[in-house]
Amino acid sequence: MMKLISWNVNGLRACVGKGFEETFKQLDADFFCLQETKMQAGQLDLSFPGYDSYWNYADKKGYSGTAIYTRHKPLTVSYGLGIEEHDHEGRVITLEMDDFFLVTVYTPNSQDGLRRLDYRMQWEDDFRAYLLKLDALKPVIVCGDMNVAHNDIDLKNPATNHRNAGFTDEEREKFSALLNSGFTDTFRQLYPEQVTYSWWSYRFHAREKNIGWRIDYFVVSNRLQERLQDAAIHTEVMGSDHCPVELVLK
Repeated sequence: MMKLISWNVNGLRACVGKGFEETFKQLDADFFCLQETKMQAGQLDLSFPGYDSYWNYADKKGYSGTAIYTRHKPLTVSYGLGIEEHDHEGRVITLEMDDFFLVTVYTPNSQDGLRRLDYRMQWEDDFRAYLLKLDALKPVIVCGDMNVAHNDIDLKNPATNHRNAGFTDEEREKFSALLNSGFTDTFRQLYPEQVTYSWWSYRFHAREKNIGWRIDYFVVSNRLQERLQDAAIHTEVMGSDHCPVELVLK
């Protein structure tokens, strides 16, 4: 059995002040992937016995960034997509393991007024091409804040969010295109009807009222479907505006 966790911590230093280390130990994962660390190298020394960690920092201070803690030594580690336009924001880390690739991603947000939607569309195509290149070599597990609620069931108020970042037709179609190219949304595969969210706005007491979105995912190559044991969304875990999501493989 292998357990993976992904969590957008919305600033790791802030999250450490809100119980991150206890949560990390409780969740007890083989791989613990983080997005939106909002750090530069040397700002925080956070290690756990038995884990190695790998970090990708954005050029811009206090912005974006990803990390992976792993109990299993990777064969290789790579950072970014290898595309200059995309590789200044610390958004992707890939670990090559014996029988799969693990990719953590913090997908760019299309932002207010959809001012970054065009860039997001380019990112989606390039990221999907990157995953397909890996998938040709061995199965892929990709996790992270993918900044899209795929279907109406994945957010509280689909009707009023139709042209908002994270629920545009364009973003949803790109997620469908990823799945149609040979990938599985693990939580939805195991729990087709379950309404559970992974992100809530800090405004309007959204978390108390459970006005949320499911935008954090584990997506796997279709041929890993037979290894799916469980998936979970840890809504009980505080410390960020997102909660951790989990995948268990046989």
